[in-house]
Amino acid sequence: MTTFELADAVQDVLAIDPDAFRRAAEADGDTVIEELRDGTFDNHQSIIGLEYEFYAVSEGRWRNGGGDEAYSLCRVPRRLLELIGFEKELGLHNAEMTISPQPFNEHGLRAQESEVRGRLQAALECTAPEGMRLVSDGLWTIPPAGETARGYLTDSVEHSGVRIATNMTDAVRYHAMANSEAATELFRIDAPHVSIEADTVMPESLITSIQPHYQVQQAEDLPRCFNYAVRIAGPLLALGVNSPFFPADLYDDVPPKEILSMGHHENRINIFESVLNSATDSDKVRFPRDLDSIEDAVHRVVDDETMVPMPVDRGERFDDSFATLRHKHGTYWRWVRPVFDGATRSSANARIEFRPLAAQPTVRDSIALQAAYAGLMEGLTRHDHPLINLPWEVARENFRAAAEDGFDSGQRIITADGTETNDPEVVFSELLDYAEAGLTAVGLSESEAGRYLKPLRWRVENRVTPASWKRSIVAAELDKGRSLAEGIETMQRRYVNEQQATLLDGSFADWVQR
Repeated sequence: MTTFELADAVQDVLAIDPDAFRRAAEADGDTVIEELRDGTFDNHQSIIGLEYEFYAVSEGRWRNGGGDEAYSLCRVPRRLLELIGFEKELGLHNAEMTISPQPFNEHGLRAQESEVRGRLQAALECTAPEGMRLVSDGLWTIPPAGETARGYLTDSVEHSGVRIATNMTDAVRYHAMANSEAATELFRIDAPHVSIEADTVMPESLITSIQPHYQVQQAEDLPRCFNYAVRIAGPLLALGVNSPFFPADLYDDVPPKEILSMGHHENRINIFESVLNSATDSDKVRFPRDLDSIEDAVHRVVDDETMVPMPVDRGERFDDSFATLRHKHGTYWRWVRPVFDGATRSSANARIEFRPLAAQPTVRDSIALQAAYAGLMEGLTRHDHPLINLPWEVARENFRAAAEDGFDSGQRIITADGTETNDPEVVFSELLDYAEAGLTAVGLSESEAGRYLKPLRWRVENRVTPASWKRSIVAAELDKGRSLAEGIETMQRRYVNEQQATLLDGSFADWVQR
């Protein structure tokens, strides 16, 4: 799509009547609630799914054997994205893999792990001849060769009064966000000692994530599972933190060690929140409140502030009967969110998308977090674990603390015997034990369940996360008298080097144990 065509498409979207869109969403909500009461969204088993985001870097083979270009961010040609079967995301450097939903049992989990490895290996074989590779990480830090991160994120053009981000994919809704009536202010990032403002949402393309899904068997159980998911968001985030640094040119001119001491372990959280909340009256990106009922879940999506009303097609699919509500799911930006979906009546499902987690150093580590999430959904609910009684305010504090301080954030839970604790060994052992119990309950052997969770148990035993690993490298470089930019680049190139040898078949533990 050319810039002119994209600008015209954005103008068409902006002409949609928001009141009519809202009324259509309300009617769709009534449709979904009626189908929920009829049992349409009930299933005979739990289902798991996964969305996995990557960014592309140059391997630097075309200029003087690499040098400064090695592992710098690069744009993925659209033809290549189609060839490898990945989907476009916000930035031209992004690629997303959506994994086929599978029954939550030993075969389904194994099938998803194999699909990730198989498709990723094929993708790497396709991108290598192009001089690029896909990276599994939480936040890129080395901008394209010859460019600054600030320039890459803020570059835009205007056509017929429509602002178009130069390095953003041609998805109309992303560009429409910057041109809506709500977008009266610049989009900015709120993080310690970081300053960047843009006239589009492009700064959000700094981050990449994994998003595991858990589809409940009985839709009426979704609120209870959802409320458990809210309470494990902090602890799982604390184990998975992987975005402690920004590109160096986005930092203010302050002493590097001050930046290191004040920096968060998971900057994905404040990036997503601050950028997208810049253009909304309410804070659309936020930690969600508990659900009281399945109807409550539907009403929250219906009543959520509409950022960009998009045209929807009413075709013959089952979920076309609530197509406007389905569109609103896409901008219902909560860190844990309910989704109602299904192309056919028989495939209709109610699921919980778990969104706090950064993409991890290896496939095995990413799958470990998926297994822990799904296992906890089964293990906690089957045993009626008292964690559900943890006050919501504490769960939110856990989440904020995890984003700031990672493993050492003082996570608080209620254990099986009703005791409240913030002892990290007790907290994480308790949760991983119940995740393992959930995995064995759906048919995995104890040894196989243990294998899936082993990368996370290793992190607990060694008190090391990807973020703390990155921070230690940058700290060591600063102690050698290197600049912050040199420290971040050294860390990032080592990250990609380590990942080259371990992405498909190793684990993050291999990086530390070498």
